[in-house]
Amino acid sequence: MISSVLVANRGEIACRVFRTCRELDIRTVAVYSDADENALHTRVADTAVRLPGATPTETYLRGELIVKAALTAGAEAVHPGYGFLSENADFARAVLDAGLVWIGPPPEAIEAMASKTRAKELMSAAGVPLLAPLDPDAVTEADLPVLVKAASGGGGRGMRIVRELAALEGELKAASTEARSAFGDGTVFVEPYVEHGRHVEVQIVADTHGTVWAYGTRDCSLQRRHQKVIEEAPAPSLAPGVEERLYSAATAAARTITYAGAGTVEFLVSGDDVHFLEMNTRLQVEHPVTEAVFGIDLVALQLSVAEGERLDGDPPSPSGHAVEARLYAEDPAQNWAPQTGTLHRLSVPGIRLDTGYEDGDTIGVHYDAMLAKAVAYAPTRAEAVRRLTGALERATIHGPVTNRDLLVRSLRHEEFTTARMDTAFYERHLADLTTTAPDPYAPLAAALADAHGRSRFGGWRNLPSQPQTKRYASEHGEHEVHYRHTREGLTADGVRVLSAAEDLVVLEIDGVRRKFDVTRHGHRVYVNATALTVLPRFPDPAAQQAPGSLLAPMPGTVARIAEGLTTGSAVKAGDPLIWLEAMKMEHKITAPATGTLTALHATPGQQVEVGALLAVVQQEPPL
Repeated sequence: MISSVLVANRGEIACRVFRTCRELDIRTVAVYSDADENALHTRVADTAVRLPGATPTETYLRGELIVKAALTAGAEAVHPGYGFLSENADFARAVLDAGLVWIGPPPEAIEAMASKTRAKELMSAAGVPLLAPLDPDAVTEADLPVLVKAASGGGGRGMRIVRELAALEGELKAASTEARSAFGDGTVFVEPYVEHGRHVEVQIVADTHGTVWAYGTRDCSLQRRHQKVIEEAPAPSLAPGVEERLYSAATAAARTITYAGAGTVEFLVSGDDVHFLEMNTRLQVEHPVTEAVFGIDLVALQLSVAEGERLDGDPPSPSGHAVEARLYAEDPAQNWAPQTGTLHRLSVPGIRLDTGYEDGDTIGVHYDAMLAKAVAYAPTRAEAVRRLTGALERATIHGPVTNRDLLVRSLRHEEFTTARMDTAFYERHLADLTTTAPDPYAPLAAALADAHGRSRFGGWRNLPSQPQTKRYASEHGEHEVHYRHTREGLTADGVRVLSAAEDLVVLEIDGVRRKFDVTRHGHRVYVNATALTVLPRFPDPAAQQAPGSLLAPMPGTVARIAEGLTTGSAVKAGDPLIWLEAMKMEHKITAPATGTLTALHATPGQQVEVGALLAVVQQEPPL
């Protein structure tokens, strides 16, 4: 029996594994980087061991340091979580060689599937249908579009769709750089890209005695940058016979490599066609939807298999439907730019919320931008979707920009509600899903709440005839609002102020009573779901940037600069000039206009803060 477990990971998945360990009276050990010294997983573990450094390559990708930490802390077993070293066969061997229990598949099984190119060869020999890799040097226009893919790792990193032959070389380089940063392996390959395919996967659990159970299907088609955003179980609206073929192929894949533990076999489904993509020899991010539908704990099953227990009888029968949405600190309208800062408040009521954050925690630049996984279960798909949508709408999220509004609109989109979505969903609909109308009364509510608070403490002096002015900024621009303080209370043109307190304003607008919850954190004000920044009454001229300025959209590291780019270089609108690395992803900074680069402040390896001036492009004068 395992009595203590070290989780070789961080954040949400470390907290998730710890939760099951506590329920089973298993002592928990965390590892943490310097950046994670005060992270939630560090705080909730029974014991925590420091890994000196901040970046993944210095810490969570250092297998020898993690094994040493396990031995130092007296852990008996190591759970790898997902990402980082979870699919690294050498790490699994190092754990076993140190006399520790490895809560995962045999190193040989990991090795067989660790390289996606080798995995495809094995699956082809086993009769599993798949898309054959292409020689990058032999790709022609007729092969397009193609997908560049990292041979190791997962999570959408190191993946690029290429639709123009001239872009292939650059995308190969970018994918390799991103894969090396995330997984320590820059090997990439090319395969055909299937338009309008669905990403469907099968959860399997195998014991060490030859039994393999298939725990249903999941649909993970809604993806951004090939990283899943919304997942559900079971996969809806599969063509007749497809589910049986998926089960057969998944169990065949597991048996071919003598698998043990929890794993996922991923497929691309297009109509009746099924293509093997890869096998993830670990626990998936989206495992909660399978747990909900089958009434199981997959982490507990992993522990049981690691202890040598048998899977007796038959797997439980599924019931109902579950949907999961990944809540990211990112701005979908700005090319999915990751966001950082203090998470003042995170509350999603009434459903399961798996997270690695608590109120007041800091979202940094070094790791994935996922804040939490929101999971809803109900007897039917429609009910589960409605429940998740409602919970996200009612959620209180104060801090960096998130994808919450995008999730709500995606869940309500006709293609999703009718189960006609595919992996190109956001390519088609992102612009519409991120076009929002401002709440015209949110700035007024913020001003009235602030006026009430200041009046309580004697912070204002005015006459009834003098209107007060407040300025705010939101994603929709700047807003200026006016109100008065009279003997009858606060008033504003066009509305009736029913009540105004520091945290709640009630207005009557065209005969309709509306409530506005107001929370303030420094210069940021949150009014219902609207985030506002308090602006000074008069703008500071010194804060203005020169036209054509390229500012860092997020904190990060300058990964590279376009070859030959120097001050005086001629550039064209849309040309990629600078690549920033943030949260293990690369982000292109492009020329805003055709013209001349008049300043270049960015250098490879440089750490930059959000808003930092990277370069300046002077636009060509019109002819």
